[in-house]
Amino acid sequence: MTWGTDRLDALKGGGVAPPPIVQTLRLGLIDDWREGWVRKSWLPAAELATSDGSLFGGYLAALADQVLAFVTMTVVPDDRLFRTVNLQMNFLKVGRSHPLAIEARVVAQTRQLVTARAEFRRDDGVLIAEATAQQILMSFDHWSVEQDAIAALSAGSE
Repeated sequence: MTWGTDRLDALKGGGVAPPPIVQTLRLGLIDDWREGWVRKSWLPAAELATSDGSLFGGYLAALADQVLAFVTMTVVPDDRLFRTVNLQMNFLKVGRSHPLAIEARVVAQTRQLVTARAEFRRDDGVLIAEATAQQILMSFDHWSVEQDAIAALSAGSE
């Protein structure tokens, strides 16, 4: 187990509160995970729609950034942190108030970079969007604030 997988288990099990940004944006958490893969369900609230009732693309990008970070957490080494250095969204169909199934997979990994891909599907299986991200892996030594935050989160989930 690593800090990333421990955190995913705690989030999935409800053992810790999600970060304030997740609560504020109502992003939700994950349904399930395994190495290199995560799944989440998400039901858009009416107030998150545009004036014509479609989903706001920037909001889907926030969901993509979150789920692609979650899938990176399944493979990040215990002595590393990561940051998104590239996020690309492709909108294929107009999304409305349908429940969404979002799955992400790690598609490539080196010592310094994780590439992951996510698909957003309506409950009828239709693909409405896809996203790709690259996450750069960094040593904790350069990010002591994050190391302290992760240690505090880990202590809170015990």
